[in-house]
Amino acid sequence: MAALDLFLRNDFEEAQTRLRSRTKDSMYHALTYATILEMQAMMTFDPEHILAAGNTMKEAQAVCQRYRKKSTFTSKNFTEEELHAEVCYAECLLQRAALTFLQDENMISFIKGGIKVRNSYQTYKELHTVLQSTSYTHGDNHGHFEGGVKLGVGAFNLMISMLPTRTLRLLEFVGFSGNKEFGLQQLLEGSAENTFRSFLCNMLLLCYHTFMSFILGTGEGDVEDAEKLLLPYLRKYPKGSIFLFFAGRIEEIKGNLDGAINRFEECCEAQQQWKQFHHMCYWELMWCFTYKRHWKMAYFYADLLSKENSWSKATYAYMKAAYLSMLTKDDCLTFGETELTLFRQVPGLKQKIAGKSLPTEKFAIRKARRYLAENPIALPAPPLEMMYIWNGYTVIGKHKDLTEGMLKTLDEAQAKLDSSPRTEFSIDDQCLVSLLRGLCLKHLGHQEEAEHYFTLVLCNETQIKYDHYLVPNALLEHGLLCLEQGRNDEAIKLLETAKQNYKNYSMESRTHFRIQAALHKAKGIGENGIHVPSSP
Repeated sequence: MAALDLFLRNDFEEAQTRLRSRTKDSMYHALTYATILEMQAMMTFDPEHILAAGNTMKEAQAVCQRYRKKSTFTSKNFTEEELHAEVCYAECLLQRAALTFLQDENMISFIKGGIKVRNSYQTYKELHTVLQSTSYTHGDNHGHFEGGVKLGVGAFNLMISMLPTRTLRLLEFVGFSGNKEFGLQQLLEGSAENTFRSFLCNMLLLCYHTFMSFILGTGEGDVEDAEKLLLPYLRKYPKGSIFLFFAGRIEEIKGNLDGAINRFEECCEAQQQWKQFHHMCYWELMWCFTYKRHWKMAYFYADLLSKENSWSKATYAYMKAAYLSMLTKDDCLTFGETELTLFRQVPGLKQKIAGKSLPTEKFAIRKARRYLAENPIALPAPPLEMMYIWNGYTVIGKHKDLTEGMLKTLDEAQAKLDSSPRTEFSIDDQCLVSLLRGLCLKHLGHQEEAEHYFTLVLCNETQIKYDHYLVPNALLEHGLLCLEQGRNDEAIKLLETAKQNYKNYSMESRTHFRIQAALHKAKGIGENGIHVPSSP
């Protein structure tokens, strides 16, 4: 706990030094040290960090293995140390799976490593049963054990409940099921205790409410819950980088962009040891200035990321080019780069993490290809399209002025399309602008107009040449609009069409996560698969 306290106070090096000295003989020191390295890897996407985190987690797993009992689960046969060994071992497996999930959004390698994941899942299920057993006696460190079980059971239930149906079918085949509400409840209970796992339960809940529900859902996270979870930590660690970052993200999704910018800047100033916290802030600052349509400042942060961070050089170059495309030629001169040269660099910057290309990177490369032609046809408002991929319209939709500003930019893009000669990209570009206009109009309360624009995309389906992702996403947005109007049956029909009838398009996995979240909302379901509360 002392090392964790140091970490939360931004003393990252001292925290790691203290832990490192005992990683060979203590389960909790080994696990905490590996967890910190994994957090670092998740923030940097540096292949060396990912490799180091994976290897350290394997070593921590081996330490836990030494203390495990080789027998069936009955609490009478287990010492307290052996129960802790089980929960730590399961957590090592779970964290290794989380690292895989981060690298591969479509879950294929997650399923390929299914035996490890299943072992972890089954262990948590059995430990949950042990906790509820009348024969289980509380040891001195019962709270830490119970917190570990709640973390694992909560994480698995939450993660599985969000999965697209096609992935879920594969998981159900080997006995997985998940209930979102039960998962959130377990994590909430785990975060409320004063144990080693409280912080991790809290972080997972904050990630769900502020990121996962937006990027892999329809923005259904609870901002008020996130604020309540963050407040005690922010009071105790007012300069803690991780908490300042989440405070900024909460302000951002509330639509309070100036407040968010201040928090992210504060986070960058709070410490200099871990630059990766700065990079996370730069990414969010880039989006905050995008929402405000301050293209030069957005470019500035995309440029910083391209120079300092190795997550996706192709995406950063694409975003820089996208922002320059929104400026006049004279304005671009001050940056010493042109949109054309940057767009042309994008395909050559492609990289693979653990043998997989990032979905966002693939998307950026596909979009940049048209600039390889001798006389390229410009993309219409590329920052606004990438903003959709990251569900940014849900953020600006809370503020009329931001949404009206974005609609004005789309009107300008439309006028440019109308006055340009017809090309092979014309229908695709028109459909993109229609989808984004529909979203803005929906958030401004002009529902009939919004529906008209979503339908316009569907009417042009057969003529779309390249951006096939637009059709299932137009169906998704049309479905969400129907849901808002209480037209549930119609919404379900549109969402099922989007889910069943389209495949092999850009960002498909992310669209399927969002469709799944929308269907849950439409059908009033909190779960995937069958769930019995007493047996997660």
